[in-house]
Amino acid sequence: MKANIATLIAVILGCCPLNAQQTGSGNNAGNVQIPERWSLFYQATSIGQYHGTFSSPYQGPLSFREYPERDVSLTSTFFLGLRLAKNTQFYFDPEIAGGKGLSGVNGIANAPNGELPRVQTATPKPYIARLYLAHDFGFGSEKESVESDENQLAGERPMKRYTVIIGRFTITDFFDNNSYTHDPRTQFMAWGVMYNGAWDYPADTRGYTWGMVHEFHTRNWSLRYGSIAEPNKANGERFDRRLLRDRGDVFEGERRYSLGSRPGAVRLLGYLNHTDSGSYGKSLCLASQTGATPDIDSTRHPGTLKHGFGLNIEQQISHDTGVFTRLGWNDGKTQDFAFTAIDRLGSGGVSVKGSRWKRRDDVVATSFTASGISGVHALYLTHGGLDFLIGDGKLTYAPEYVWESYYSARLFPGFSAAFDLQRVVNPAYNNDRGPIWIEGIRLHLEFGFKPGATK
Repeated sequence: MKANIATLIAVILGCCPLNAQQTGSGNNAGNVQIPERWSLFYQATSIGQYHGTFSSPYQGPLSFREYPERDVSLTSTFFLGLRLAKNTQFYFDPEIAGGKGLSGVNGIANAPNGELPRVQTATPKPYIARLYLAHDFGFGSEKESVESDENQLAGERPMKRYTVIIGRFTITDFFDNNSYTHDPRTQFMAWGVMYNGAWDYPADTRGYTWGMVHEFHTRNWSLRYGSIAEPNKANGERFDRRLLRDRGDVFEGERRYSLGSRPGAVRLLGYLNHTDSGSYGKSLCLASQTGATPDIDSTRHPGTLKHGFGLNIEQQISHDTGVFTRLGWNDGKTQDFAFTAIDRLGSGGVSVKGSRWKRRDDVVATSFTASGISGVHALYLTHGGLDFLIGDGKLTYAPEYVWESYYSARLFPGFSAAFDLQRVVNPAYNNDRGPIWIEGIRLHLEFGFKPGATK
């Protein structure tokens, strides 16, 4: 440990030469990666979005605004990785985020900008995004090669391994992954397509949490379990410390396969959230007795259980083309607490690289997402109830549909620009409002320092 720290200091001060790094494929055991001592990556992403006027006969406290809006978001992140021992790694990601979301990130369940949470101020603010340790317990002699990347040190890992991760992170770092839609900085930006919108994943306002993840990994399949801190209130910035009673438990099984030479994967996710949250049905009953507008916060109770499931499939169909789909469901009875107001979800799309038009680093992609809520949830909104990000004062229920397409062009190494177009039908499940066209431009910068190998 002391030797590793001394070596790191020497490298930073320029006392040690940086060795060239071999290249290889991330899951290819035949290509050997020289283990990195440390790595440092950086990213900055800015997203500007605009929408015009649309049909809006009425609106409530959390409605999407019917007049034109232009808003911009910005994030800037450093990704530091340090190898403490052969199979032990440490990651630290300081981040700055700022800017405003359209309508204060209210009024659309499948919100249009996945880079922007529902924070109180647009002023850029620094914070710790990730701070965690990861350790592999290996079984057998077979290895797999891992490339250098953000929060991933190059080197070899045991092909069959049990990994423990503990600290601060976003749980979506490890669950519900998809090669074609998982990162709003480079792929789709709408909340319900970048992740499974029906998974009310534990997180604070900015999307991060504290907890522990366990993974058992083999060549073709993986099993994961996470026990994660929940916020102390819906969309809250602080965490509930009563972890034996209030927490999120998430499970996932992943099966990787090939159809011919084309890789694919199927992931099945399940979750149990125990939170200090309310019930839509109880709030309606209470409102009927008092004659007041239903308020779900008035029925909050510690240890309230919410459960759900998700299916996630990806399949490469040619060298440049892949397709994906996600299906999601939750019980729809309990207050939406940390992510967004979706109880039912069906999403699918296609992603194509630009090799055919001699732009191999460009990507064009399109997706369609249908979102819904349970009957009691819709009745709560119909009577004027508010979720933490939707509420028009009344409701003519219809599923919310979002079609999103983007073209991302690499302008030079490490820098890309993308044009994004979204059409939102029945925003916040309200057939009386919309449709809405949302136009967006995304600029993304990333680069890394990869200093070389351990001895």
